[in-house]
Amino acid sequence: MKLLKYVLVICFVFISAVGRADEGMWLPQLLAKLNESHMKSLGMKISASDIYSVNKGSLKDAIVSFGGFCTGEVISDKGLVLTNHHCGFGSIQDHSTLDHNYIRDGFWAKNHGEEIPNPGLFVTFIVRIEDVSNKVLAGVKDEMSENERQSQIDKNIAAIRKGVKKEDYQDSFIRGFFEGNQYFMFVTETYRDVRLVGAPPSAIGNFGKDTDNWIWPRHTGDFSMFRIYAGKDNKPAAYSPDNVPYVPKRSLAISMDGVKEGDFTMVFGFPGRTMEYLHSAAVDQTVRVNDPTKIAIRDKALAVIDGYMRKDEQIKIQYASKYAGISNAWKKWQGEVLGLTKTNAVAKKQAYEAEFQKRVNANAALKSKYGDLLQQLELAYKELEPLGLQRDYFNEVFSKIELFSISSQLNQAMNAQGKDNYETILKRTQDRLKGIYEEYNAEVDRKLFAALMEVFYQGLQDYKLPDSFTKLLKDAGGDFNKMAENIYAATTMDEEQKTLGALETDAKTRLEQHKTDVAANLFSDLLTYFSTTVSGQLNEAQDKINRLQRDYMKAQMEVFREKTFYPDANSTMRVTYGKAMSYEPRDAVKYEIYTYLDGVMEKYKPGDYEFDVPEKLRELYAKKDYGKYGANGKMPVCFIARNHTTGGNSGSPALDAYGNLIGLNFDRAWEGTMSDINYDPSICRNIMVDIRYILFIVDKYAGAGHLVKEMKLISKKK
Repeated sequence: MKLLKYVLVICFVFISAVGRADEGMWLPQLLAKLNESHMKSLGMKISASDIYSVNKGSLKDAIVSFGGFCTGEVISDKGLVLTNHHCGFGSIQDHSTLDHNYIRDGFWAKNHGEEIPNPGLFVTFIVRIEDVSNKVLAGVKDEMSENERQSQIDKNIAAIRKGVKKEDYQDSFIRGFFEGNQYFMFVTETYRDVRLVGAPPSAIGNFGKDTDNWIWPRHTGDFSMFRIYAGKDNKPAAYSPDNVPYVPKRSLAISMDGVKEGDFTMVFGFPGRTMEYLHSAAVDQTVRVNDPTKIAIRDKALAVIDGYMRKDEQIKIQYASKYAGISNAWKKWQGEVLGLTKTNAVAKKQAYEAEFQKRVNANAALKSKYGDLLQQLELAYKELEPLGLQRDYFNEVFSKIELFSISSQLNQAMNAQGKDNYETILKRTQDRLKGIYEEYNAEVDRKLFAALMEVFYQGLQDYKLPDSFTKLLKDAGGDFNKMAENIYAATTMDEEQKTLGALETDAKTRLEQHKTDVAANLFSDLLTYFSTTVSGQLNEAQDKINRLQRDYMKAQMEVFREKTFYPDANSTMRVTYGKAMSYEPRDAVKYEIYTYLDGVMEKYKPGDYEFDVPEKLRELYAKKDYGKYGANGKMPVCFIARNHTTGGNSGSPALDAYGNLIGLNFDRAWEGTMSDINYDPSICRNIMVDIRYILFIVDKYAGAGHLVKEMKLISKKK
C-alpha cells in the first residue's frame, strides 16, 4: 500500500509539473513564445504584443514599480497612479499628525495644488527587456569560486551597462534568472516627483487590519492614489512646483463589469521573491525550523507593541507602520507552514527528486554531471541548519530593538572619523537618526528589549554567547526586565536630545561618549560574536548551496525537457494569469469568489481598532446608495482568482480578458501563502479589491468624483 501511494505521488507531481494551469510568473517579452496560446485557451482576448511591445504603447507602459517595493498602474492620461493603501502607507504616515491624521481620516486633494510631494518616493517604468546571458557569462568557468564567478559577472555587467543604447534620462539594470543561468537587462525610466492624491481612512483602506490580514473572505478597500509629475518636456525631473502631470504612453481602461466564476484574469507587476525549485531538505527546514523560530520571536514583539498602541494614540501613529511590517510576515509564515504541511510539499519534492534521480541514472552523460547532486544538496542543508537558526535569531531580534538601530548608526559615524568622507557619513547618520526618533518611544523599546532578549537567550543558550551579555543578565539576577531597566537607565541613546541633539552641536564629544555606552558595547559584542562565530561559516554554507542550486536548476531544465519552466521572482516585471475560482480550504467549507459591503457591516464593531466602519459608509450602505458602481443591488468589495502572486505584487493591476482594469491585487489567501515555495492550485488564491468598490469610495464616500472623471470607464455588457 505504501509503495502504491508513493507511485501515485510521483505521478501527481509529474503530471502537475509538466503543465500546471495558473502557475508561473512569466517574463512579458516571452509571452508570445511561451504562453500566448495557453492564455487564449483560458479566455484571453488580446495578443501578447498588446501586453508587451517596444514598438507601440502596450500594457507594460502603464505598469510601474512603486518605490521599488510595490507595483502601481497609471489609470489616467494625467499620470494618476493607483496602488495599495499599504504601499502608500509610509507616505500617508509621514504627512499625518494628531491635528491632520490622514491615517485615521483619509486624505483627498481637491486639485493639483493640494497634492502632497513625497521626497524619496519614485516610480519606475520598464522601457524594454533584453537577453544578455552570453555577454554576462563570458569568461565564467565552472571551476571558479563563487567570489571569482561573481567578480567576472559584475565586470561584464558594468561593461554591458556602459555600452547600452538608451536616452540620457534612462537607466538600466541586469538581473540573473534561473539561479544565475540566464541574465536579462531592463532599460528603465524613473520619475521622482510623485505626489499623494488620495487615500481612504484606515477603517476602509486597512479594514480588518491584522485579524483579516492574509485571510479570505476579505473586505478591505486597500488602495491609495498618487500622481506622477514630470518636467514640461514630459521627462523625469526632480521635484519642482513648475512640474506638470505626466502624460503616459498608455493608461489602463477600467471595466465596470466585474468577473464571474471561471473568467480569465491576469496580474501584471513586480513580484519580489519566490523559491519554487528548492531541494526537499530546504522545504523541510522551512517548515520545521526557520518559520517556527521567526514566528515565535515576532509573537513577542507584536504583543508588546500592540499593548501600547491600544492605549496611546501617539504611539499608535509612531508604531503603526512598524507593527504592520512585523505582523505581515509573521502571519504569512504561519500560513506558509500550514499550506506546506497540508499539501505534503516535502513528500512531493522528494517524489520529484526520485524521478529526477531515476532519469539521471538512466543516462550516462547526465549521471556523470549530476549523479550525486541531490546528495550534495542534502548534506549542504544539514550544514546550514544550525547556522541558519542563529542567523534567524540575530536578524529577527536585532531588527526589532531600536536602541540597536541607533547604535548601528552611531557606529558608522564613529568609524568614519578621520576619513575623507566623514562629514558625508555624519550627515547621513543624523538624517537616519531623525527618522528613527520620529517613530521611537523609549518605554516601548525597553519592553521590546526585555521580551526579545529573553527569547534570544532561550533559543541560543546551547551556544556560547558573549561574556558581556551573560554578565549583564547575571547583574540583573536573571530578570530580563531588570536587565533592560539597567541598560536603558545607563545609556543616553534612548534620549533624542542627548544623542541627535548632541551630535549636531558637538559630534566629536558625542561619538567619544558612544565608546563607553553600555548598550553600544553590548550591541558591538553581539555583532562581533555573530561575525566571528556564525557569519563566516554561514556564508561558506550558503555559497555552497548557491552553487549546487544553480547546477540543480540547470539540471532540471535538461532532465525535464517536456516542462516549461518559469524563473523565480526577483522584483522584475512579470505576468501571471489564471481564472477567478472559488475554493475549498477545509472540509465542508467553500469560499466563493466575491465579498460584498454586506460583509463589512457584518464585521462592524463600533469603536474597534480593526473593525470600526466610518459613519458615512454606514449611511451609504443603509440607503444602498451605490450609484453606478453597484451590481444587482449589492456593492462588490473584493474577489479572488488563481493568479500566482507574491510580495511586490501588492498594488498590481488585475486585468480582464481584454486588458481592462477590474481590480487591485493586495494579498493572498492564508492557506496558500506557501505558493512562494510550492504553488498548489487547489488552495492558492490571490485577493483583489474590486475596482468598482475603489471608485465607489472615491466618488460616493470621499466626494472626489473629479478623479473618476479623469479615468476611462467602459462596459462590454449588453
